[in-house]
Amino acid sequence: MKRTAAIYILAIIAVLAGLVAVIDTLRYMQWLFSPLSFLGAPLFGGILSGLVAIIWFWAAIRIWNVDPQGWIFMVTIAALYLILDVISLIAGTPIELLMPSILFSGLALIIGLLPSTKQEFGTG
Repeated sequence: MKRTAAIYILAIIAVLAGLVAVIDTLRYMQWLFSPLSFLGAPLFGGILSGLVAIIWFWAAIRIWNVDPQGWIFMVTIAALYLILDVISLIAGTPIELLMPSILFSGLALIIGLLPSTKQEFGTG
């Protein structure tokens, strides 16, 4: 199993994005500094963010094992998390609070959709 730089980078980004999602979960639940808003339903935002964290960690393991399923989930969860961030922005959360998740999700999406990365996972 050959791991290239893109696989190492994607695995690291997935772990970091999972940690950001855990922190966001705590912030939605208002257990941590600078709480986030999710259309007046912080519990729902916290649950969604927690599920996203679990999926990020699972995708990191699958990416490390160069499993095409991990690549698919990573691209999907990156897009989903960007959508959740947009909903949080609409709900009134300042963009500064969402920058880490936007940054990691955007990077994962960009690197994951490169033709060379898709070819490494056998999907290109």
